[in-house]
Amino acid sequence: MQQQTVAVSTRLDQVRYDIRGPLSRRAHELEAEGRRILRLNIGNPGLFGFRVPQHLREAIAAKLPNSEAYCHQQGLVEAREAIAAQHRRHGADAAAERVFVGNGVSELIGITLTALLDAGDEVLLPAPDYPLWTAATRLNGGVPVHYPCPPERAHLPDPDEIEARITPRTKALVVINPNNPTGAVYPREILRALVAIAARHGLVLLCDEIYDSVLYDGAPFEPLAPLAGDVPCISYGGLSKVHLACGYRVGWLSVTGAGKRIQPLLHALDLLASLRLCSNVTAQWAIRPALEGPNEIGELTRPGGRLHAARAAIVDGVARSGFLDLVTPQGALYAFPRVDPERLPGFDDEAFALSLLENENIILVPGSSFNIAARNHFRLTMLPEPAVLGEALAAIERELVRTAEASAGNRRVA
Repeated sequence: MQQQTVAVSTRLDQVRYDIRGPLSRRAHELEAEGRRILRLNIGNPGLFGFRVPQHLREAIAAKLPNSEAYCHQQGLVEAREAIAAQHRRHGADAAAERVFVGNGVSELIGITLTALLDAGDEVLLPAPDYPLWTAATRLNGGVPVHYPCPPERAHLPDPDEIEARITPRTKALVVINPNNPTGAVYPREILRALVAIAARHGLVLLCDEIYDSVLYDGAPFEPLAPLAGDVPCISYGGLSKVHLACGYRVGWLSVTGAGKRIQPLLHALDLLASLRLCSNVTAQWAIRPALEGPNEIGELTRPGGRLHAARAAIVDGVARSGFLDLVTPQGALYAFPRVDPERLPGFDDEAFALSLLENENIILVPGSSFNIAARNHFRLTMLPEPAVLGEALAAIERELVRTAEASAGNRRVA
């Protein structure tokens, strides 16, 4: 008797996460064959020699005996108070009772969209976006509606274009600032315009600020909640990037806005938080010392710091390229170069990424993985040593030359 395969949910048909997708699986196969792969596809500081600040390790070690029971579903009280205090320092009307700690921001994004969406509800998302936002929208029955943030505008959104996409089913507006994958940092005037749009149309603002302190050249970060005022706003942050602690899986959200308007949302989030009992207790002890201690990421992003030098290596490598251009990242941990379509017409980002992996042992993420229609971008992380990134850009250029030669040969044959 023939056994049928297990049928999986059709909700997954349009869900993708190529940062750890087919290319990554191919990289694992090559590593199993003995090849050494440079992973420019992931923003995981611990894999590139960065270490969690010592005072966070010590805080966890000291509190390990107090970590053996479930805590409150919203998180440790002292952690939530520290998070609320940080938001208040920036001018937001934040309170520990409206803070939820999760196993990373990824978990909290899913919980938020479960709380907000009915089938067919629409969520406005930047394009390019961090693809988890699009995936979580679809998994919760929602419809992602992308608004463009093209390189011609320094990857910034146009508020009028966003407002033109609003329908009676639009429920929320997502802002990723500083932006992953582009490194754009949104100016105050754009953020104010987005708040005004949300106010006019009764939208919830969802602001992913996980890279809020990863800034270069004095780029000014403006948190959204203080500008939003009474408009319902959820702000997301965590330890993974700013505090180099991805493996701790600590994220949080803070809900602000007029009390009566946000009460149903708070009740829904509390219910969903209760269903998973609580997030990892052990790592939560690092939250307060992280937020009240020194800003160690700032040493890395200012001139002379490793991340600043890494960004410069990418910018210099792109400048030497015969095919690439780049909007210089102002924040976050990534660059999003573009292949000039006039210099290399017909470029396909996925085919190029596979060829680069096979020929040069480098894995990056095709730009179309971030929910844009264009297929002439790719994302690479700025976490490797600057010298390694310089060599990687030279290897990328070699592969672009091979791609151009193959393309010219195909045109001659045709």
